[in-house]
Amino acid sequence: MSPALLAAVDSTSHVHLIIGSNPLAGARCARSLEVGAKPILIAPEDATLHYGLVQRIDDGEVQWLQRSFKEDDLTTLGRPEVDGAVDAVFVTAGGKQSLSTRISSLCRRLRIPINVADAPHLCSFTLLSTHSDGPLQVGVTTSGKGCKLAARIRREIAASLPPHLGDAVERLGAMRRRIWEEDHAAELSQDLEAEEEDIGQPATFNKLVAAESMEAARGRRVRWLSQICEYWPLRRLAAISDADVDILLRDYSSFNASKANHTAVGGRNRAGRILLVGSGPGNPGLLTRAAHKAILSADLILADKLVPSAILDLVPRRATVHIARKFPGNADKAQEELLDMGLNGLKAGKVVVRIKQGDPYIYGRGGEEYDFFRSHGYTPIVHPGITSALSAPLFAAIPATHRSVADQVLICTGTGRKGAAPEPPEYVPSRTVIFLMALHRLSSLVESLHSKGYPSSTPCAVLERASCPDQRVIRTTLENVCAALEEEGSRPPGLLVLGDACTVLSRYSRYSQKWVVEEGFNGLDSIGIDGELGIARDLID
Repeated sequence: MSPALLAAVDSTSHVHLIIGSNPLAGARCARSLEVGAKPILIAPEDATLHYGLVQRIDDGEVQWLQRSFKEDDLTTLGRPEVDGAVDAVFVTAGGKQSLSTRISSLCRRLRIPINVADAPHLCSFTLLSTHSDGPLQVGVTTSGKGCKLAARIRREIAASLPPHLGDAVERLGAMRRRIWEEDHAAELSQDLEAEEEDIGQPATFNKLVAAESMEAARGRRVRWLSQICEYWPLRRLAAISDADVDILLRDYSSFNASKANHTAVGGRNRAGRILLVGSGPGNPGLLTRAAHKAILSADLILADKLVPSAILDLVPRRATVHIARKFPGNADKAQEELLDMGLNGLKAGKVVVRIKQGDPYIYGRGGEEYDFFRSHGYTPIVHPGITSALSAPLFAAIPATHRSVADQVLICTGTGRKGAAPEPPEYVPSRTVIFLMALHRLSSLVESLHSKGYPSSTPCAVLERASCPDQRVIRTTLENVCAALEEEGSRPPGLLVLGDACTVLSRYSRYSQKWVVEEGFNGLDSIGIDGELGIARDLID
């Protein structure tokens, strides 16, 4: 059975036909009213109705047709703008009655959505068990297999969410609209200026349009807002206030948060301290005790965008958190901003903790940041972190070295300065090569590896979100890795492992399968091998 297409339907003013008189019919009417639809109940005159449903009928919220169902009800009781067809039909009596089967057949022929209680085979749609918090709605469906189980799963998910998350959705939505309105107003202003200049050309008419044009700036602001939604911990998003929104927009517009930082500390005179801290691959259990202590002591946290929320959830509420606004075309500027914010915090007497994914000195600019702060009079304290280059293969049951298979390990980057692609290493059969920051340009990397003598059959693995609950491992070969990643999509952060060590502990066969996907991380106490590590899904030729 194919998975259902889940969608949120705007049912305002729709006509919902509810057939039946049992308590479920009352629940269906109530739900229709909640979403702004007009429920019409069809039930015999002598039917026994639930008290709440009777009250809604008496109040005029629900129309009751006191008779049996007729076929032309489907095409005459609806809205005039859709030629009288109803928008959805709910049969509450179950699928064992012949009437339910007949109504389902009629609705499918007329392409009217139909839901029959306890009869998935007669439904063209099923209702989700929903959790609502203002504009936020979370829905769970078991595709008609068990509504009680869906309700239980929905409750579990809802319980895991921070309170007032719907308010954060409202504020971030308003923030998005504000960005759009400000950019749109600026465009209109620019258009008006252009119309007024028709009488002659200004001196800047032929001036080169720089990268920081209005269109580029608008794209950056939208990308920045997307990163807030993606990388901020939900607990912090839920606590966002209207004042926070104003500060965020103001700070971005100036691209300099120094004033906000000085205001926040209120002029303390004690000397600031800077700590460069490695957060490990992602699981909080893999933080060093020193790193955890540093995070708890922070006044200002400066974090890479890929530091997972489970780590940021450890940050005390009093601390200010800034997530690096790094995306293609903005990495250097975002790095400069981060360093300036750290320096301003230090001058204000703050304890500044710079959290780096993995280890600060393994492709994390840790040495550059150390040198920057030292040159300004603040020598950083550096806390090491478990690098994903070596821990991620372990969690994927890939030994970086193995007797008679791999006697050396080489850690490389797939992205050099200014985004350039560095020269890949020569092929050595007994070497395990690990590429960090390479998946976004995988195709060109594979091409260059072939030129260095790597056979197409070289075993490899893409390791993503290592040690996190949504860890994923794709086992394949150099020949198929691009197709595998394109088919499965990207789940950053991720890395690529090359070499025969990839197959030492795995039963994956490159002769019968193009690639295998393993989902999930079972915890530090139950790291298994092969399919035991997660749920394996084989993609056969």
